[in-house]
Amino acid sequence: MTNTKKRLNAVAEGGFWFFVMMLPMLVGYVLLSVVVGMAGIGLGLLAIPPTALYLRWLADLRRTKVRQWRGVEIPDPYRAPPRFEEGFAGYWHRIRFHGTDPAFWRDGAWVVVDPLVGSLIAILPLALVLNGVWGFGISLFWDVLVRNGFNDWYTFVHVHAGNEGLRWAPTAVGVLEVAIGLAFAPALLNAHARWSRLLLAPTPAQVEARLKHLTDTRADALDTQAAELRRIERDLHDGAQARLVAMGMHLNAASQLLEKNPEAAQKLLLEARDSSAKALSELRDLVRGIHPPVLADRGLVDAVRALALDSALEVEVVADVPGRQDAPLESAAYFAVSEALANTAKHAHASRVWIDMRVAGGLLKITVTDNGIGGADASRGSGLRGIERRLATFDGILALSSPQGGPTVVTMELPCASSSPKTSFSSGTA
Repeated sequence: MTNTKKRLNAVAEGGFWFFVMMLPMLVGYVLLSVVVGMAGIGLGLLAIPPTALYLRWLADLRRTKVRQWRGVEIPDPYRAPPRFEEGFAGYWHRIRFHGTDPAFWRDGAWVVVDPLVGSLIAILPLALVLNGVWGFGISLFWDVLVRNGFNDWYTFVHVHAGNEGLRWAPTAVGVLEVAIGLAFAPALLNAHARWSRLLLAPTPAQVEARLKHLTDTRADALDTQAAELRRIERDLHDGAQARLVAMGMHLNAASQLLEKNPEAAQKLLLEARDSSAKALSELRDLVRGIHPPVLADRGLVDAVRALALDSALEVEVVADVPGRQDAPLESAAYFAVSEALANTAKHAHASRVWIDMRVAGGLLKITVTDNGIGGADASRGSGLRGIERRLATFDGILALSSPQGGPTVVTMELPCASSSPKTSFSSGTA
């Protein structure tokens, strides 16, 4: 009974693909026709962004249903979109982004080809079952049909008034068709899922590009980590270590002068105390530079607010970040904001900075805006390039808008998933 139910469900799935998806697929085909047919006069280009979003929704629906019904995972092949500007310039960037995305054209090819091949695979079990039921109906209502002039063929059976001896032949053929339809429905739906995966999964070239990206970002992460270790070693060697050595020398000299020259010994002890205080301060700064305690204890929002309080600029922080994020991601976001603030203080000639942090659509979005002179260029400085490399390790992106005269807007996006249902909302001015 359970096996029969599964086969009936498979038949129903085929019906879903054919009847329910027919109209949405037709709409997608019309939109794609507008893009291709009117590209020469420019109207087709304007239709690319909405067409891309619609085809992506349609393809995601197919991916979801294939995963739910057949257990086949179809990876998402789309590139992460950047933050687009407002107005026509931003819309033109959308056109270029979607128009050069291979996944958009593969979705278009799927919309064109799937109604012919995919629907045939999906609808075949349902067609066999329905035709088999029709055969049973012919036998059951034979007299009514032939009395009203019915004269047609059902497979190889000629249904007409002079052929009553074959009345139950359509039923026999229909039972066979129903059995075949139910028997092959799961296999055909599995074939339909594999067909969908063939068209909607990333191509080998995309997978190779993805692997190259991961290799590059891994190399950048290792280089960054090595540079950070060298910085820590240098700071320890030139700072705290040197002061601790000096403190030991002062204490040794003081112990020798303690009885002969108490005043000189007292002076050396005071110098040793100053060295120990400075060494402790440098060690605290070093630890804060590796991973600030406030970040580990209270999370990203409060750590950024603490960063704003320490800044020489007037910094306003508005944040709507649900719960805690993964520790490595919080660390990357914190140091990216720290670097952006440092760049602003050093180069922007700004007096105010606005930091906006929020989670939307599975992305942690951080915007750092200043009222400085503008003209920032990521290709001319190491600061923004360092932020890009830090974010790329987590598949994050950085977008920069900095016209001459300002303002400068640095937008960072990181894929994230909250690890706690608690919500942290913070807003204030430092």
